[in-house]
Amino acid sequence: MLKDIIYDLFHLLSDLGYIGIALGLMVEVIPSEIVLSYGGFLVSTGEIHFIGALLAGVVGGTVAQLFLYWIGAYGGRPFLDRYGKYLLLKPSHLDGAEAWFQTYGTGVIFTARFVPVIRHAISIPAGIARMPLSQFTLYTVAAMIPWTVLFLLLGIELGNHWQDIEEYAKPFLFPIIGIATLSVIGYFLFKKWRTT
Repeated sequence: MLKDIIYDLFHLLSDLGYIGIALGLMVEVIPSEIVLSYGGFLVSTGEIHFIGALLAGVVGGTVAQLFLYWIGAYGGRPFLDRYGKYLLLKPSHLDGAEAWFQTYGTGVIFTARFVPVIRHAISIPAGIARMPLSQFTLYTVAAMIPWTVLFLLLGIELGNHWQDIEEYAKPFLFPIIGIATLSVIGYFLFKKWRTT
């Protein structure tokens, strides 16, 4: 039953093309890795073009995070404690995201995009803290580009086996997380060096 619903959603995304990829990432009913790998499959069949899929992925993923940012900014934690379950956000997800944000500051917005569970919830404490929207958007877009490229390319490579993306993506995720972490450490060291 659930499998049939997911396949129906994929057919709908396929029919909508670029808009389907963007909507799939905005709604996030299906994990972004799977939506993007399916987008890569559509690229491999010639139904859509890579650049269009990349733009749709970056825009859709960024809009989804802006939505969570605004919920944090205008609803705050009380709103999320009450209604977060409807957004598939558990209190433990929010606690973890808040701890990351308080520990690592605004630079974590980039790094956290590559960490499961935290990657979605991190936008909320950024909104609660009223992180500058331009900075939040810049970090989010900067993280969405490599994320989107990776899963589109994997989807192209896998072709009809795109649904096996989680198994094939694991070896690529750890290097990306490492690079993202080093980038944030470099950012903080540079920031500290400039203030001394």
